[in-house]
Amino acid sequence: MSWVNHTAVTGYVLLGLQEHHSLEIVLFVLCLGIYCTTLLGNSLLVGLIVLDPHLHNPMYFFLSNLSLIDICGTSSFIPLMLRNFLDVQRTISFPSCALQMYMTLALGATECLLLAVMAYDRYVAICQPLRYSELMNGQLCVQMAGISWGTGFANSLLHSILVWRLPFCGHHVINHFFCEILAVLKLACGDISLNALILMMATAVLTMTPLLLICLSYVFILAAIFRIPSTAGRAKAFSTCSAHLTVVVIFYGTISFMYLKPKAKDPSVDKIITLFYGIVAPSLNPFIYSLRNMEVKAAITALLRGGLLTRKMSHF
Repeated sequence: MSWVNHTAVTGYVLLGLQEHHSLEIVLFVLCLGIYCTTLLGNSLLVGLIVLDPHLHNPMYFFLSNLSLIDICGTSSFIPLMLRNFLDVQRTISFPSCALQMYMTLALGATECLLLAVMAYDRYVAICQPLRYSELMNGQLCVQMAGISWGTGFANSLLHSILVWRLPFCGHHVINHFFCEILAVLKLACGDISLNALILMMATAVLTMTPLLLICLSYVFILAAIFRIPSTAGRAKAFSTCSAHLTVVVIFYGTISFMYLKPKAKDPSVDKIITLFYGIVAPSLNPFIYSLRNMEVKAAITALLRGGLLTRKMSHF
């Protein structure tokens, strides 16, 4: 198989909802608003975590990583998608398509692993509170975050190599809003059975294994919470992990709905569901952690009153 054979296509056409242009105008407005909310909310959250010394602990370190994933993940495809909603020429170059597919795959897997790491952090905080500082030291936190990012990007690199070694024989119309791996594989004119097998195995390992670890962590967490004698103590303990649990439910709930629901008769419906899975959940995370966390609320209040920099300087 020659390199020229499968790089003969130098660009692709992203079909989107070209047959429903009026709907695309509505989606443009909605997606633009959600994207701006995602950027503003997650950037504000990262800024608060950096500036406020009270937020310099493992839970907020992992949360800042989650916010960076949401910013990078949405930015990898939404700006071009917004342009294509208004443009007649819905093209994307081969390098841009390859990078887009690589980033969306890498960041999706990284988020799954990071949610499992955050569940372990909550497990240690609730079940081993006296050893929390020892078990969740700074070096270990950086290592766990690094492993999550490294595994996600290595997994995406493997899939990218396997995809782009396939022959595409001049097919260049992608029936999606962006270069999603399954949509790209449909263009291949060679045998994709190896790609499908490895993709299925990687999805099972990097999606289901973290979910099982999260569930196991919360079994121990709930058992520890129910052993707390006072109602106020149980409520306080549960509040420390309720935001993370909410994010997990939204993340895996949307994945389950997207892949387990019956296939729609109109392909446009499935594309819209996939689109909102990719853009709505990242916009919700800052609100979930802001509304359900007193420390973040305090940091926001200090920022609005102009006292956050003072708190940072006094810490030193």
